[in-house]
Amino acid sequence: MSWTRRKPMEAMTPRDAGHQLARTLSWPHLLALGVGAIVGTGILTLIGVGADRAGPAVLLSFAIAGAICACAALAYAELSTMMPAAGSAYSYSYVALGEGIAWVVGWSLILEYSLVVSTVAVGWSGYAAPLLTAIGFPQVLTQGPELGGLINLPAIFIIAVVAGLLMLGTRESARLNSVLVLIKIATLSLFVAVALPAFDAQNLHPFMPFGFAKHMGPDGVERGVMAAAAIIFFAFYGFDAISTAAEEAKNPDRDLAIGIVGSLVICTLIYVLVAAAAIGALPFTRFADSPEPLALILREMGQGGIARIVAIAAVIALPTVLLGFLYGQSRIFLVMARDGFLPQSLAKISKRGTPARITAVTAALVAVIAGLLPIDEIAALANAGTLIAFTAVGWCLLVLRRRSPDLRRPFRTPAAWFVGLGAIGGCAYLFVSLPMKTIVACLVWNAIGLGVYFLYGQRRAAVVR
Repeated sequence: MSWTRRKPMEAMTPRDAGHQLARTLSWPHLLALGVGAIVGTGILTLIGVGADRAGPAVLLSFAIAGAICACAALAYAELSTMMPAAGSAYSYSYVALGEGIAWVVGWSLILEYSLVVSTVAVGWSGYAAPLLTAIGFPQVLTQGPELGGLINLPAIFIIAVVAGLLMLGTRESARLNSVLVLIKIATLSLFVAVALPAFDAQNLHPFMPFGFAKHMGPDGVERGVMAAAAIIFFAFYGFDAISTAAEEAKNPDRDLAIGIVGSLVICTLIYVLVAAAAIGALPFTRFADSPEPLALILREMGQGGIARIVAIAAVIALPTVLLGFLYGQSRIFLVMARDGFLPQSLAKISKRGTPARITAVTAALVAVIAGLLPIDEIAALANAGTLIAFTAVGWCLLVLRRRSPDLRRPFRTPAAWFVGLGAIGGCAYLFVSLPMKTIVACLVWNAIGLGVYFLYGQRRAAVVR
């Protein structure tokens, strides 16, 4: 049956020169791609959403989400070096679990990457909007309809800029990304240097005002440490975008593992410091659900000048997240097009060695979402797609360890069964901790995906039989 048909590992890399990507990225580029994709909206904007859900215990939410992501990252590191193809979790699932599961994972990745780009664009707009309205830009054009505006034009604009950059060339994009990542890290270091000395332990009491498990608050918002962790999980992923660069890595055996594991370690350290400084500097109720919580905290501390620097730096540096995820989404679409699940004409590589057609299509899709929807609902739904993909990666790790123990593994994750089960169990628990309407929306999305598979994709699959 086609549902269980597996793709041969040797068929993962295209033989047609017109569909091959150029190998132009070394490990510093991949490390910067990972850090740039991870550190962004999650810490710059969603820390406010997380504090609203968990109070000071949002620090625990960060720790839980980070531990689960660490398991997923180790699984990605092993699989990506075994199978250096651009399709990430979709490709691994096609080889290890079969065509049907691969389709579900690919469909979920479409949800993840498309909504992440949209979320980050809305987050970028949250920092850019005050600067724009100060010079006379209409406020109704900086917010979607649900927030009282007409359309979020700044979010659409930044997506168009990043897509254009990616279409120009991968190496050129990577160089600019590296510079912007350094600006981002310097900005967060500045925030910690200013806010941490103002740490007040009283701001941590009560530490867990909304409890640990997810529950519905009187205002209709689901709260608790796990409810916050399920949202904050968005702040950690991004390392998976590195696995989509496998076909463009100069030395995938070494560079992919360095990029995936290294970026998560660096970002976890940054998050711990920034979250502790934010929670300690100001009572969480004063910045919960703010679209620009770090800048708000600084203004409340009387550091208006530093707040402006953080806001401006966010406007400059947040596009690194857009670049990482729009890059990853276009590569996943590219591989699905090669496999026949999308029109194969979209897999055509431009003269500059980039998938320009699929990048343009992806940008148009996410621009519509970013222009019309609010950030918290987008982030929660993006997490649902990611959790499905991360669960599949943990599953693939265990299946291949059991079925093909002698396969070449340039990077072998330690304690593979603990890591695989940690990724599967942790992601499953975070999934059920998402808001119920998000879970329902995700299930509806995948039901639609299965309909598309049986009516369209199943007959068009171009896998080598």
